[in-house]
Amino acid sequence: MNTSRANLIDQFTQLFGKGGDIRIVRAPGRVNLIGEHTDYNDGYVFPMAIESEVRLIYRKRRDNIVRIASTLYPNQIVEFSVADPIKRGVEAWANYVRGVAAGLVESGLHLCGMEALYTNTLPPGGGLSSSAAMQVSTALCFLSLMNQSMDRMKLARLCQRAENTFVGLPCGIMDQMIVATAKAGHATLFDCRTLHSTYVPVQPENVRVVICNSMVKHELTGSEYADRKKECETGVAFLKKKWANIMALRDATMDQLNAAKSEIPALYFKRCRHVISENGRCLEAADCLQKQDYRRFGELMVQSHHSLRDDYQVSCDELDFLVNTAMQIPGVYGARMTGGGFGGCIVALCKVDAAEQLESHLRTAYSKAYKIEPTIFSTIASEAASEVIDED
Repeated sequence: MNTSRANLIDQFTQLFGKGGDIRIVRAPGRVNLIGEHTDYNDGYVFPMAIESEVRLIYRKRRDNIVRIASTLYPNQIVEFSVADPIKRGVEAWANYVRGVAAGLVESGLHLCGMEALYTNTLPPGGGLSSSAAMQVSTALCFLSLMNQSMDRMKLARLCQRAENTFVGLPCGIMDQMIVATAKAGHATLFDCRTLHSTYVPVQPENVRVVICNSMVKHELTGSEYADRKKECETGVAFLKKKWANIMALRDATMDQLNAAKSEIPALYFKRCRHVISENGRCLEAADCLQKQDYRRFGELMVQSHHSLRDDYQVSCDELDFLVNTAMQIPGVYGARMTGGGFGGCIVALCKVDAAEQLESHLRTAYSKAYKIEPTIFSTIASEAASEVIDED
């Protein structure tokens, strides 16, 4: 996709006409290196922003009408008023925008109307946070039009609530946080309870982060995601009977879980075991990356995938195949599924000179096994969402 400023403005004016102060905001996707399904358990995550992104081209209107379009949904323009109570609509993708607008209104802002076109180099449903990128870019463009600013963590929380309430996905804070606050050249160790961030360098001269999209789409607004969250809450309830201080799985240790094993049904035990062990892996992995111990980091990635596959049961045959295939290549330190699961992407950490062979091998093997052409790319750690200044 041609994402030059001139091309994006041309696409915008074809839809909405010429004239006015046309602006552009970019918001990166993210890949979670390790720490999956821990965020809504008050745990730790370790994501980084990537180069693929959402770009939002927009301009102010003189009334209260918001008109939005997306290159992912051609010939569809969605319209609503920010002067009236903002409600969910039938177009699922537009509810991310409606939810953010409603959140900003609830925060006390009097929004103006706008016209906006969303363009995307992120695969929707790929587990790379295209929805969070859309939300954060939406919030930034409304704030820009109103000559307002907002603390980036507060903005992330507002976008999270929009996804929880308007979209119906009980997600944690990770996706919106990294899109809003990422630091170029770094991954972020994030404490989802205290909201404390620690930036850890990702050395591009030493390693490559390679992402492979299985092209198997998932719909997390179905029951699977909510079911996992409820199963974790049920596990906490069992543990709390013995240890009153356990408010979330973040507070539990593996020794406590094993001591209560006979009292916890097997399903809930497995869900708890994944989250508790994954928190430990996440903290150790961040320390390994800081020390440039890539071998151990890779081992933790593989352990994470096995836990997600066996204990949390959110992997699938395609993701398992891609992880196993990636680990066949010399110079690959580790690989795992990333994102909510049930499809989407894997992420691999490898030596710089192994990246090209890894991409080639994954493409060939996966196409042969599943008759699907995967999307594969390597990336560096990118910057948080921002306004796009003239690039041409």
